[in-house]
Parts: sequence; C-alpha cells; structure tokens
Amino acid sequence: MRMDPAVVSRCNLTPWVLASLEFQDCPQPIEITGARESSGRLFDLLDRLERPEDRGATFHEYLAVRFQIEQWGGGGTTSVSSLRHSYLRFLRGWGADSNGESGAVLKSWVESRFGLRPTYHSGILADHPEAMEKYLRDRMRGEAETTGIGAQLDLLYTFCQYELARRKPESRWLTLYRGTHDPEEYSLRHEPGTKDSIVELNNLSSFTSDREVAWEFGSSVWEAKIPRSKIVFFSGLLPRNLLEGEKEHLVLGGLVRVRKLLY
Repeated sequence: MRMDPAVVSRCNLTPWVLASLEFQDCPQPIEITGARESSGRLFDLLDRLERPEDRGATFHEYLAVRFQIEQWGGGGTTSVSSLRHSYLRFLRGWGADSNGESGAVLKSWVESRFGLRPTYHSGILADHPEAMEKYLRDRMRGEAETTGIGAQLDLLYTFCQYELARRKPESRWLTLYRGTHDPEEYSLRHEPGTKDSIVELNNLSSFTSDREVAWEFGSSVWEAKIPRSKIVFFSGLLPRNLLEGEKEHLVLGGLVRVRKLLY
C-alpha cells in the first residue's frame, strides 16, 4: 500500500499497521477518535435494545435528528435539501457507481480518518493523471454539496463495529467474496507454498457475504478472511426501507490475502 510519511489519521492505529498483512492475521479494534464519546447517550440506548432492526432504526433516527436528515421518500424542498447532506445519499451513490462523486467522498473520508490513501478511481491514480484529476474533481463537488458528512460516517463506522460485536461476538474475521472483471489492474503476487495471492485493495472496496452474488460482479471471484474491524458498513445494518443491498460489505483497504475461486 502506498504510504506518504505526511499522512495522519484520526484513529488509534497507524496507516502502516492497518494496511499490513499482519493486521489481517491478527486484527485489533479500530476506534475513530471521539466518535463514540460524542454520542454516549445513543450507545447507552442501543445497549437496552435486543432486536437488531430496532437498533438500526434508533441509530438512523438519532442521526436524522442530530444532522436534520429526512427519511427516504419525504416530500418538499426541505426533504430534498436534507437528503443532500445524508450519509444515505453517499451509501446509495456508492452502490450505483463507486467511481462517482459519492465514491470520491467516501474514499476521502477513509483517508482522513484511517490514513489509507485511495489507489483507484476510474483508473489507477498513480499511473493515470486523468484518473487523479477526476477523483479530485468528484471529491470537491461531493464535499462542496455536503455538511456534516464526516461526523455522520464516523458514527456509521462506530455503529457498524458495535453491531458486529453484538451479532458476532466470537468472530474476529468474516469470510467475504469479491468479484472482478479486471484482476490485472490490481497489484497481485502469489504467496509461495499456498494457493493464495496477496492483493492491494483500494482504500475502500465492496465485498459480499454471498459467493454466488460475487459471480454477478466479475469473471473472477476472490475469497478473503476480512478482519471484522475493517468493515465500515454491511447490508442489513439499517432498516430495509432505508437502504437495500446485495449482501454488500464496505471494507477498508490495504494488503489482503485472497484465494481465487473456481466457478
């Protein structure tokens, strides 16, 4: 993973640790500085709720009030304006095109919080100046239209980790799958003595928990053990009326050991 000595983060671990294979083998909890402390009452309330769907609804209602977000489907100009500043807009935009404005904003947020720089946005950023220009333009446009999105995403990641800890308390890793049509665009190297390869992921990437779904998104599919602490969002975290998904998981990048599956 390309690292700049000037890169800083707002979490408890350095970018070099997060991006390493050692982290995949021995993951640690990741905390964004001040995120949970700023919303202690929310997590106290979540502790008292037993059903995941109730916790997801409560989380969204809290953000809706704190950041003046309207629900999907609301009417009027106030609703449209509020939606523009909603974390839901960027999650939905990522699902439509991870190389658009929403994708640029999410990748920029990952860089600012975890110190992991993006490597791809409609092209390899280090090799294609036009791709870097598009990334910077998309990021500027997306961030210019938004207020408070960084704080919303901080809480989304924190809630995601909270929820995974409650649903899967014994699991430090999740087995996930990623389909790709262009494996040659990744930095891949074979790990001697195994069937595995080591791949450098973009600073934010999509995986799925369903291997059959992964085949719908690529001619090649990788299987990987992803540290639970690297998952930013997963389909099923929020109520279904807010966001649908293909069992999708958004995963922080770095080096990861993968195994190519045969169809």
